[in-house]
Amino acid sequence: MPDPSLVRFRAVVHGALNHLESRRQEINDLNVFPVADGDTGDNMALTLQAVLQEVETLAAIDDRSLDEIGREEVYERIARAALLGARGNSGVILSQLVRGAAEELISRPGELVDPILISSAMARAAQRAYASVRAPAEGTMLTVMREMAAAAATALKDIENPRLGSEWNVELQNALIGDVLEQALRAGEQAVKDGPELLPVLKEAGVVDAGGYAVTIIFAGVVAALRGGDAPALDHYAPARTTARVSHPEHESSTYRYCTNFAVTGRGLESQRFIPLLENIGDSVLVVGDQQTLKIHVHTDDPASATGVFGGAGEVSHLDVADMHVQVEQREARMAGGRAGRPLQRTGALAVVSADGVGRLFRDLGVQPLDGGPTMNPSIYDILVGIHEVDAEEVVVLPNSPNVIMAAEGAAAQSDKTVRVLPVRSMQAGLSAAVALRTDADAESNATAMSAAIASIRTGSVAPAARVDSAGRYGIGDAVGFVDDELVAWGQPRETLRAVIAALGEGAELITCIAGQGAPLGEDAVASLVDGEAELEWSCGGQPSYWWLLSSE
Repeated sequence: MPDPSLVRFRAVVHGALNHLESRRQEINDLNVFPVADGDTGDNMALTLQAVLQEVETLAAIDDRSLDEIGREEVYERIARAALLGARGNSGVILSQLVRGAAEELISRPGELVDPILISSAMARAAQRAYASVRAPAEGTMLTVMREMAAAAATALKDIENPRLGSEWNVELQNALIGDVLEQALRAGEQAVKDGPELLPVLKEAGVVDAGGYAVTIIFAGVVAALRGGDAPALDHYAPARTTARVSHPEHESSTYRYCTNFAVTGRGLESQRFIPLLENIGDSVLVVGDQQTLKIHVHTDDPASATGVFGGAGEVSHLDVADMHVQVEQREARMAGGRAGRPLQRTGALAVVSADGVGRLFRDLGVQPLDGGPTMNPSIYDILVGIHEVDAEEVVVLPNSPNVIMAAEGAAAQSDKTVRVLPVRSMQAGLSAAVALRTDADAESNATAMSAAIASIRTGSVAPAARVDSAGRYGIGDAVGFVDDELVAWGQPRETLRAVIAALGEGAELITCIAGQGAPLGEDAVASLVDGEAELEWSCGGQPSYWWLLSSE
């Protein structure tokens, strides 16, 4: 007798994710192994989100049973979703737990999901996870899952009839599975507590393993969903701010900068062939999946070389690059009482800037700045790192230069996040767009609103000429003034600026001026050049190459 639908499965995954989200920042703060980059909670939540999204897609088709859909199709879609959604060591290992459990599901067509099948699925999940890691470390989430699987098998002995038959009903099924999982959960709790004795870096830092703790939280959420009530109580392990630091990191990945994750799709992919090549350029290597789809995780200083390993083997996608040096600094700042943990927003924005002052203007508007250097020429990988650092599920990128648009679009196409590039050609226009950012809306809606916000904006600039004009109008160091991309004035700074402001100011209510390095006129002098009813909004951006960046609205 088959289960009636995927509704229960969806409820269980939803319960697991909700409970994980409720302790997400606590998990992040515990994260010291293999690198104290403070993102284990984020990585595991994003992996579960990918699973839930696929389950909801399946369940929305109609109220079909697992076997009407086909357990093999369910397995393939959910395992692939977990694989592609995985980030970081913890996310990749969690995807393998999901994959192992799904493999057990398809091995028992037509069989009810009862305590016996659940116990077998947990054992298969633990085996799959251990097999995915080149050098498994005890005291981590691997140990916790293994101990939970063993406890689930032992718990079957206490159930009079663990194999559901003619007496099957939803309430009995949920109750029996919930009882088995709660016993497994208690074993998992003990394994979490014992972790520091097995892994010295945890003991030195005064924490338990973040991934192992997260596994128990996930299963507590599953039990809550099955019982329709509160999750079983679990101890909190928020680290003491003065002790949860790794002053002597014991893992060599502390020397590498970028946590690099991506997928490769192709034919005849053999994971073992690529592992030595990746280990030549980094460590913490995980390559998991099948001959059609692989997920890769590596810590390296050269993400381009990591993706290059798969040149000709398949198509690279779902690329995510995180700067672990920045992540470690952020985690230590939290431990020292600095930046508080923030809930992940729906949408954030990334703005490429040429100076710290302009970056502060964007940050004041809730936009993450990315230093593009004096020439505004960041690489695709620089932009990918910036996208990852935005605390949001979706991201709008503001290139703020025509030279950056192509690289931004390349990063968006490869990113694991949903990313929209707004082809903004100047920093002053980017600031006008940033005002329209709504973090509760999706990236597409934000891109539309931002485009509307800059539709009525005119931009201008005044800069010292870098070369002699071939037509003899100006020489090196003379002022040159532009409205949008058109040269409109040249000569002395004051008169050139006056001409640009006059061209921008006709009918304008507000003139915005951002002063750069070495600007020869101050705020009062610039204000005296604004005629009519327009108001001047002045800021100091410190940008090189341009004395003043201007916009009018």
